[in-house]
Amino acid sequence: MTLAEKKVGKTELSEGDRARKRTVDLLARAERQELEAAWQALAEKPVAQAVRGPETGLVMVRGRMGGGGAAFNLGEVTVTRATIRLASGTIGHAQALGTDREKARLSAIFDALWQEPATRDAIETTLLAPIAARVADADNKKADETAATRVDFFTMVRGDD
Repeated sequence: MTLAEKKVGKTELSEGDRARKRTVDLLARAERQELEAAWQALAEKPVAQAVRGPETGLVMVRGRMGGGGAAFNLGEVTVTRATIRLASGTIGHAQALGTDREKARLSAIFDALWQEPATRDAIETTLLAPIAARVADADNKKADETAATRVDFFTMVRGDD
C-alpha cells in the first residue's frame, strides 16, 4: 500500500483536474526561454491584469526518511508566484522555484490561456508538448546515468553441508 493510499479521506482527482495539474506542473518546470518563445509566437497577445504578484517568498520543504518515516522540515526554498486575469475573466495561477518574476507571470498567462477552449489546443502543441518531451528526456538521461552505477548483489545457495 502506498502512502497516498494510506491517507484517509483522500479523494481522486477528476480527469479535468488531472489535466490542469499536468499543465501547472509542466509550466512550473518550463524554462523562461520556452515561455518567452511561445509568447512571441502568439498572433494575438492577450491583455493580462495582475491579480497578485509576481511575488517572491519562502516555502518550507518537508521530507521523510525512506519515504515513509516521520515528516521533518528539510529547509526553505525560494518560490515566485503570480496570479493574472485575462480580459475574458479567466484567472491563471503559477508558482516556480527561484526568483524569476517574468517566468511566473508568463506561466500564469499560459495557465489562463490553457483553460480557455479556444486556445487550449494551441498551448498544448506549441508549449506543453515540447516541455513534456524535454522533461521526459532529462528524466530518461538521469535514469540511464543512475542505472550505469547499479550494483546487483546475489547469494549463491550452497548445498547441504
